[in-house]
Amino acid sequence: MVQRIRSEFLHLNAHQSAHLAAAQLPAEIPRNRLPDQGLAADLAYELIHDHLMLDGNARLNMATFVGTWMEPQARRLMEECAEKNMIDKDEYPQTAELEERCLRMLAELWHAPDASAAVGTSTTGSSEGCMLGGMVLKWHWRQRRRAQGRDDRRPNLVMGTNTQICWDKFCAYFDVEARQVPITPERLQLNGAEAAARCDENTIGVVGVLGSTFDGSYEPIAEMQACLDALQEHTGLDVPIHVDAASGGFVAPFNAPELAWDFRLPRVQSINASGHKYGGVLPGVGWVLWREQAALPEELRFNVNYLGGQMPTIGMNFSRPGAQVVAQYFNFLHLGHEGYRKRMGTLEAIACYLADAMAELPSLQLVSHPRGQLPVFAVRLAPHVHNWTVFQLSERLRARGWLVPAYTLPANCETIAVLR
Repeated sequence: MVQRIRSEFLHLNAHQSAHLAAAQLPAEIPRNRLPDQGLAADLAYELIHDHLMLDGNARLNMATFVGTWMEPQARRLMEECAEKNMIDKDEYPQTAELEERCLRMLAELWHAPDASAAVGTSTTGSSEGCMLGGMVLKWHWRQRRRAQGRDDRRPNLVMGTNTQICWDKFCAYFDVEARQVPITPERLQLNGAEAAARCDENTIGVVGVLGSTFDGSYEPIAEMQACLDALQEHTGLDVPIHVDAASGGFVAPFNAPELAWDFRLPRVQSINASGHKYGGVLPGVGWVLWREQAALPEELRFNVNYLGGQMPTIGMNFSRPGAQVVAQYFNFLHLGHEGYRKRMGTLEAIACYLADAMAELPSLQLVSHPRGQLPVFAVRLAPHVHNWTVFQLSERLRARGWLVPAYTLPANCETIAVLR
């Protein structure tokens, strides 16, 4: 048997060698340096295509909340706009207008006091949106401190340990103390009382998460506002809120329209969301909005004229694709409010069905339930299970093509391993 397989392999290898020789394949294709001679386009495509076959199937990837499918018409639009640079608003004014329409639609969806007066920008994703939101919080705090003649060298930002890694990056990049509130096994989110208790005169703001990466839950943003209102009444401290709605910004407005988490709350100064998550766009596009013009300092709005014409720019990146912005506008037109409501309702129904079914398994326990939050849930092993782990279960699922992440919870709950 082994000899037969070896013989067939040698025959296949000889056949491939003849085929590659006919294609004039170079004797060496370097991995990590630019080759001396190029390859024919078809051959380069086949080599890369075959290499990528070992990637996981994006449609079976449960690890990241990222869009993996769009209608053929949307893909056609993206292909038609592939060469358009979003920053070139003078050259591509119609694309720029679609970005502005998306911002106005989001401002209305998130209940800005005046949707026409809200200000924002598309981004490459929510991480950039978080950076911009945090930067503006720090800017306003610093300007207030300087106007009062007070020390402005020790800013801090209050958040839970359940925040996404981009907030750790923000604090490191912009020299801000990350004042992180540990979660507990009974409370996997930051609550209002804990947030207010960590605030002082150096606090630039509080980050509220609408849709945790770890379990899909929403933090109580309205409760945070109430506790910060009480704090201001007793101390005079006026602490704003930035809502990281990377996932929930496109879910809560349709599944929980009565939930107050957005610009209906006066302390919410800015919101970010990912269009390439539940906004339904292929990666990568995000959005960040401020509730009104005064919320975004003039010093952080820039104008350039070296691309032809005066062009305002707010984002941290300069060049970025316009195709994803066009795709977002396509979804807004194609789905509308009712289409998004049906889509999110279907996702929630499927997630609840799966969660309820898994809750009946004696070896597993639900850590979170998708009803009233993201269509996401996490499970852990029951206390009596000792002969296997969620990491082994994740590996078994991977062997079937499903990429379902297993991980430990953040600081103070590191001993709890979950599957999401």
